[in-house]
Amino acid sequence: MALAIRLSRGGAKKRPYYRIVVADSRMPRDGRFIEKVGTYNPTLPKDHDERLRMDLDKIKDWMAKGAQPTDRVARFLENAGVMDKKTRNNPNKAKPSKKTLERQEEKRQKEEERKEAEAAAKEEAEA
Repeated sequence: MALAIRLSRGGAKKRPYYRIVVADSRMPRDGRFIEKVGTYNPTLPKDHDERLRMDLDKIKDWMAKGAQPTDRVARFLENAGVMDKKTRNNPNKAKPSKKTLERQEEKRQKEEERKEAEAAAKEEAEA
């Protein structure tokens, strides 16, 4: 059984509230979980005490048993000093998509055709 330490969403529409839970990775996000190990309320200010609450002892125990934290929970644990910080770098994130590149190429071709047409019209006017 693959265990995950992840966020489970609660709260009303546009008012998110998350529980940090240990769950089987095959279960749905908001479905059955094994144990609740913390809470996260993103609507509160960053310096507020109630924004993030974690039971670090329980989390360490579950990680010793093989539970893997998700990316967001791993960031919380890095800030709490439980995990080593990882450098994250995704150079492909800044690259434009294939469709955007195609649009840019079409725009460039139309601009070149327009300039050639202007140059041809200018030559005709001079002749």
